[in-house]
Amino acid sequence: MAKHRINLTRYEEQELVTLINKPSIAQNIALRAKIIFLANGEQKKNKEIISELKIQSQDVSRWTKRWLERSQETVIQRLSDLPRSGAPDTFTPEQICKMVALVCEDPAHYGRPISHWSQNEIVDEMIKQEIVKSISQSQVCRILQQMDLQPHRIRYWLNSKADERKDERINDICKTYFDAIKKKTKSPLVRMK
Repeated sequence: MAKHRINLTRYEEQELVTLINKPSIAQNIALRAKIIFLANGEQKKNKEIISELKIQSQDVSRWTKRWLERSQETVIQRLSDLPRSGAPDTFTPEQICKMVALVCEDPAHYGRPISHWSQNEIVDEMIKQEIVKSISQSQVCRILQQMDLQPHRIRYWLNSKADERKDERINDICKTYFDAIKKKTKSPLVRMK
């Protein structure tokens, strides 16, 4: 029997099986789902789970304990990592939208004699336009990766011609995203202050 005994409901069992069999699920979530499923009731002992899944004993203990501790959360939340320590992100959805809009335009539009945006150029232009007071290249890289944008490789165009109402349209889009984020508990992209 597992060290931390788990008694799954039918709903939880079904959710775990769905996650285990879902091809698009992250491998770490699928593995944790298997641990919990195998630790249910009197199915398997810790040693059997460790042997079957080829994992460390602390993995079984960690995830069965967390499963029990986080009983008020959804199945997927219980299998997810806890929030990491450190300072929360300091960029608002509006700032991120403005950065995306910036990198989707031709750098020449901003008087830059380059054909593609570099992270250094993005940082410089964001500070110049007062979108942010400061931002590092690594932060720009992280945000671009989350948005799946590669402005250094391909040209993106937000607008095909000059738009006098561009800022108004960007603000409308930002408001829509901000309202959606307010309705959710947390956004994976941006944590609000």
